[in-house]
Amino acid sequence: MSNILERGSAWLDDQRLRHLSRPVTYCRGNASVEVQAAVGRTVFEVDNGTAVLEQFESRDFLIRAADLVLGDAQTLPQRGDRIRETQDGVTYVYEVMAPGREPCFRFSDPFRRTLRIHTKLVDTVEAL
Repeated sequence: MSNILERGSAWLDDQRLRHLSRPVTYCRGNASVEVQAAVGRTVFEVDNGTAVLEQFESRDFLIRAADLVLGDAQTLPQRGDRIRETQDGVTYVYEVMAPGREPCFRFSDPFRRTLRIHTKLVDTVEAL
């Protein structure tokens, strides 16, 4: 690592992973990988062309870019991918998406270590 800011960012990423994350399953088609993710949110304001700003809230999953490996290759999020999060016996299924022309993910740091993936809840599955 070349500078103090990069080392600080790496340390902060390690702390987020160690203390603020939970396991989720990232899915694309038949491929999936379990990753650790911290949960956040983003509020988007979209101008629909009628002088009214619409607000959309996304549930965001922050994961290490290096951990998103599908089919033996590191990849980036794509619209339509799914993230499954289980809590209290219920699996919540989120689809990777963002409103309008907004990208479905952003890098969360200047060193491209962490992905902020925007999603929307599309299904819930109760445990049997």
